Amino acid sequence: MQRNSVAIVGAAESTHMGKLPEMAQIQIHADSALNALADCGLTIKDIDGVATAGHNAVELAHYMGITPTWVDGTSVGGCSFMLHVRHAAAAIEAGLCTTALIPHGESGRHWIGRHGPSIFPSLFQMQFEQPYGVTRPPTMFTIPVMRYMTDYGLTEEQLAMVAVTQREWAGFHPRASFRDPITVDDVLDSKMICYPFRLLMCCLVTDGGGALILTSADRAKDFPTKPVYIRGTGESAETPLISQMSDFTSSRAFRVAGSTAFEAAGISHGDVDHLMIYDAFAHLPIYGLEDLGFVGRGEAGAFIAEGNTRLGGQLPMNTNGGGLSYMHSGMYGMYALQEGVRQMRGTSPAQVEGAEISVVHGVGGMFAASGTIVMTNVA
Repeated sequence: MQRNSVAIVGAAESTHMGKLPEMAQIQIHADSALNALADCGLTIKDIDGVATAGHNAVELAHYMGITPTWVDGTSVGGCSFMLHVRHAAAAIEAGLCTTALIPHGESGRHWIGRHGPSIFPSLFQMQFEQPYGVTRPPTMFTIPVMRYMTDYGLTEEQLAMVAVTQREWAGFHPRASFRDPITVDDVLDSKMICYPFRLLMCCLVTDGGGALILTSADRAKDFPTKPVYIRGTGESAETPLISQMSDFTSSRAFRVAGSTAFEAAGISHGDVDHLMIYDAFAHLPIYGLEDLGFVGRGEAGAFIAEGNTRLGGQLPMNTNGGGLSYMHSGMYGMYALQEGVRQMRGTSPAQVEGAEISVVHGVGGMFAASGTIVMTNVA
């Protein structure tokens, strides 16, 4: 697709986030979608494209009264929404739809109206990993991060600094789940979940959602909201089995999605003013920084610990507090995209002054899939 030919004109999160025992998952989807429509002055009748993950896209379209000319049910984990943005931009440019809605809602804490497990008995993960106790994200992500620690000397203190730095950013956001400052000692003294992950190195478990609305750049100029242009995109996948990664210290899907997006956007690392890297667990920003090429192999832990990604640092990262402190309903990518949009609109509570380019990078599964979006506020 051409650079800046498509723009995000509507963006909003669910009315309430955190604990929503009174709302079914599809209601959170609809609430988020209606908020995004209100944000840009549209109605359901204006929508002719729908993409979602974690919930049946057809059911959602029916529930909201949409008969789309383009529909995308791609569901590859928490980065699905980055892929939806990429696919929606291509669909709009190709004339398959004019106005695409990407809603997300998740009853991640209360499981009300949530679909059953998506991991079927016949899939590789159920056959070759779960029988041996590799069952949940903390037990899966330990495999690569322990190899990384061994090969590159990443310390538990450096891993803890990821959580500390992101909690600082969360302190600016009234909607963040956790805002109180924490120290490295607080992180290391929190409950051990699965080595090396302590509780404060692990993502939140919440309910909530968000939605985006995309249209052509030509139409975007007529909306009351500040357009956020899609400058470049990338996606990739590696393996559904954490044990079968080609390199435990690097994600092939990260490298491909990131380099594809940077090349499409025509940018270098020095052009990036703001960065969001999916952080279900504290090690993911470390992998992201290296696989996207911002620092060399084995350097990201020290880069974060030295303050480069915190307020006033050279590369502000995860400025909403991330999945560790802001929100994590199970598929975090939507919340990272929302903060990227806020930064490009100049409306984030943790605004990076003068930011013109934001990179939002996601992971799906345990390094299984990846999506990267480059946004800009400059047409």
